[in-house]
Amino acid sequence: MKRLIFPALLLLAACGTPQEQCINRNTRDLRVVERLIVETEGNLQRGYALVTVTEYEDYWGTCYETTTVDGQPVVQPRLCLKERSYTVERPKAIDLNEEARKLDSLKTKRRELARQAEAVIKECKAQYPE
Repeated sequence: MKRLIFPALLLLAACGTPQEQCINRNTRDLRVVERLIVETEGNLQRGYALVTVTEYEDYWGTCYETTTVDGQPVVQPRLCLKERSYTVERPKAIDLNEEARKLDSLKTKRRELARQAEAVIKECKAQYPE
């Protein structure tokens, strides 16, 4: 029983305090907008966007086949063609003027969400004092 208590406590501690969970839950949109601002600023600085593309490649691997020899099942390895996916980042042309307008819009939205977050953070701190 004692062996189960310690891992369970570690798991609970890793989830954050109720106050942190409340703040996290209520400021998610703000974090998303901030991440989009960083991405858009990077696009403007580079002059192009980066898009992530999933590609696939074939490779020879080992497959296992079960056959019956003398009434006994036997697992036999054989070569077979398999497929694996990987991601690459590719440059993509963008309209720099449109990207600048998008950045201005995101910054406006961030200010609005930050104002809303201040009140929510105060509520979370009042509801779940540490």
